[in-house]
Amino acid sequence: MSLSIEEILKCLPHRYPFLLVDRVMEMEKGKRILALKNVTYNEPFFQGHFPGLRVMPGVLIIEALVQAAGVLIFNSIEDPHKKLVFLSKIDHAKFRRPVIPGDQLRLDVEIVKLKTRFFQAAGKAYVDDELAAETEAMGSLISLEEMHEPR
Repeated sequence: MSLSIEEILKCLPHRYPFLLVDRVMEMEKGKRILALKNVTYNEPFFQGHFPGLRVMPGVLIIEALVQAAGVLIFNSIEDPHKKLVFLSKIDHAKFRRPVIPGDQLRLDVEIVKLKTRFFQAAGKAYVDDELAAETEAMGSLISLEEMHEPR
């Protein structure tokens, strides 16, 4: 199953300049997703990271992996429009090579656990066949009703 950018926008609340998933190439609901992020010269973060030596911030590579996981979770749960996915933990993040303008990140994420209120996923980001970054992430599934309840 593949998804276009229009379909991705239905799955994630993120918008420019923070949407970091451009296309879903493959998806097996409840199990795995393969998505792409095209890294272009005019990305807003390159203005300050670093002038003269543009490198995609590692935290944004991890965010791209987590957003890909979000698309997968959205397509793997009941009533996805009634819930939001929140990142709660990152473990074992490792950065193997710099990501620069012109690179295409291949985001390969698999679900380790998926319960009613939380998930655990493992992801790897590749440029061509070279591992650029990897991490494990945990997140919460919060109902929109809970978000709007007074405290």
